[in-house]
Amino acid sequence: MSKPVIGLLGGGQLGRMLCEAAGPLGISVAVLDEENCPSKQANQNPLHVTGSFKDPEKIKQLAARCDVLTVEIEHVETTILEEIATKGVEVPTADGKGTTLKKVPVHPSWKTIRLIQDKYQQKEYFAKQGIPVAEQVAIAEGSERLSSLRAAGDKFGYPFMLKGAKGSYDGRGNYKIDGPSDLETASNQMGDQPLYAEKWVPFDMELAVMVMRTEDADGNFKAVHPYPVVETIHEDSICTKVFYPPRKVSEDIKKQAQKIASDVIASLWGRGVFAVEMFLTKDGRILVNEVAPRPHNSGHYTIEAVPQMSQYKAQLYSILDLIPSRGISLIPRVPSAIMLNILGGAKETSHDRFVELAEASSDDYTDIYVHLYGKVSKPSRKIGHITATGFSSVDQLATTISPLIQCMDEIRLERIGSSEKATPATTSSKPPPLVAVTMGSDSDLGVMSAGLKILDDFSVPYEVRITSAHRTPHLMMKFAAEMSASTCKVIIAGAGGAAHLPGMLASETHLPVIGVPVKASVLDGVDSLYSIVQMPRGIPCATMGIGNSTNAALLAVRILGTTFPEYADRMKAYQEKMANEVFAKDEKLREGGWQKYVEGMQKK
Repeated sequence: MSKPVIGLLGGGQLGRMLCEAAGPLGISVAVLDEENCPSKQANQNPLHVTGSFKDPEKIKQLAARCDVLTVEIEHVETTILEEIATKGVEVPTADGKGTTLKKVPVHPSWKTIRLIQDKYQQKEYFAKQGIPVAEQVAIAEGSERLSSLRAAGDKFGYPFMLKGAKGSYDGRGNYKIDGPSDLETASNQMGDQPLYAEKWVPFDMELAVMVMRTEDADGNFKAVHPYPVVETIHEDSICTKVFYPPRKVSEDIKKQAQKIASDVIASLWGRGVFAVEMFLTKDGRILVNEVAPRPHNSGHYTIEAVPQMSQYKAQLYSILDLIPSRGISLIPRVPSAIMLNILGGAKETSHDRFVELAEASSDDYTDIYVHLYGKVSKPSRKIGHITATGFSSVDQLATTISPLIQCMDEIRLERIGSSEKATPATTSSKPPPLVAVTMGSDSDLGVMSAGLKILDDFSVPYEVRITSAHRTPHLMMKFAAEMSASTCKVIIAGAGGAAHLPGMLASETHLPVIGVPVKASVLDGVDSLYSIVQMPRGIPCATMGIGNSTNAALLAVRILGTTFPEYADRMKAYQEKMANEVFAKDEKLREGGWQKYVEGMQKK
C-alpha cells in the first residue's frame, strides 16, 4: 500500500532536509517553489509545481496532486489553505470527463498558521491559555502611532521592545527603544506595518523546545511529545549556535521548559512539529517568545543526535498519523551536541575554510557532520549547518570544537567589518571544570599538588580553591553549591587535624567527595584519617591514605570514565603503562640478578 503524497509549500533548506528524511521512508513529497530550490535539488519527481508558494492558483495545483499539505515557512496565504481544507480543490474525475472537489487536510492547521502569522495575536492567545508571556500592548497605526508609542514608554518604562506583528523572522522586525528620543526614529524605520510594544525582558538565556503534536483522523487532539530543551545563541538577530543540553541550567528548569512548550502546542490545532522559543529570565522565570509551526533551526541537531526520530522524521510521521501505538523515543543517543550555522561571509567563498576545518575535525570521541543546502552564499544567509556530537559534557564538547567556533566567529567579524579579533575566549578561555580540588589551608597545597599533576597528565579540567570548614564555613557552603550547579562531577578535598572539610562538603552536595587526610604537626595524620573515614551513615565520603592525593586524582579520573569514554581509555592506558613498567623491571632483575639490580638502584 503506497503512502500518501505530502505537498510542501516552500522549498528552502528545511524542505530539503524534510525530503532527505522522506526518501528512505518511501514517502513522496511534492514541492511548490522555484525550479532549482534546495528541496527540489534533493528530491526529483514529476509532482513538483514551479511557482510562488504564495500564489493561490499554484497552491491549488499542488493540492490537487497531494493527499495532505504542510508548510516549510509560515508566511503563506491561509485563506486558500482554509478553502482547500474545508471546501476542497477541483480534481479530474476517474473517467476524465469532469471534475470533482477533493478536501485536502492541512497540517499544521490553517488556523494555527493564521494565528502564528500575527505575533501579537499569538501571544494574546497564549496569555489567555495561562501560558507565561511578556506583557505587551498593540501600537496604533497612522497619525496616532507616535502618541501610542509614548504611551507604551509610560506603561513599560525604558528600554522596551518595538516589534513587527507580521512577516518578520530570525529576530528581524525588532527595535529596542532605549528612551523617548528613539520613538520617532523607530517609528520611521519600522515602516508601515502593524506594531506592538513588549515590556523589556532581562533574560539570561534563550531556550527552545521542539514539540511533536498528534491528532486522530477526525481532528481530535491525541498527544504532544517534547524533545529535550536546548540553548540557542543569537548574533546579529540570527540563531548561530545551539547547545544540547543547555549549559548551567538545572533539571527543574529543563522540565519546566518542556512542560510550558507542551502546553503551548497542545493549545493549537493540527499535526506536525513545532518550535517553541523561550526566555529564561534572571529570576528563573520562563517566558514564551514565539512559536514556529514547522521544523526549526533549534532542532537540526536531532538529525544526528536523535536519528530514530529526528524533527524531520517526526514531521512526516505526525502529519501522516504514522506514530506507532507503542509510543516513540525522543531521547538523544549522545549526552551532548552542538549545532553551528554556516552563514555567508564577506566573500562568496568565506565559509569554505569553516567547512574544510569541520570535515577534518572528527576524532574518537567527537563526530562532526556537515550539511550544505545548495544555496548561493550571500552575507548572513543560512547556507548550511554543522553538528558536533560527543560522549562528554556539552562544555567539554564546546572546548573540543573551539577551533570551529573561533573560525565561525572570525567569519562573522569579517562580515560585519569589525577589526576585533576572534579568540578562543569566544566560548571560554578556560575549560569548565570536571573536578574541583579544595583544601583547608595553603599549607596543604604541597600534598595536594601531586594529585593536581595527575589531573594535568590526564587532561582533566579542574578548579582549585581554599575553603576552610572552620575559618570560612559560609564560603565552603557557597563553593559546594556552585560546584553542584556547575559541570563539576567530583570534588577532592584535602584537610589536616580535625579534617572536617571533606565530610562537611559531602553533607552539602550530591557530588562524590574524595577526602585526602593531610599530616599535621601531631599524630602523623592519623587524626585526619579517622575524622574523614568515620563519617556517619548516610553521608558517604571516599577516603584515601594519608597524604595520598595521587590516588584521589586517579579515583576521580575513574569516576569520570563512567560517563566520558576518553577518560576510561586514558585510565586503561595508564594501567597498561604501569603493568609494562613492572614487566620491564622483572625482566631486568631476572637477566642481571638481584645484586646488579640493587647496584643500579643505588646509582640513581
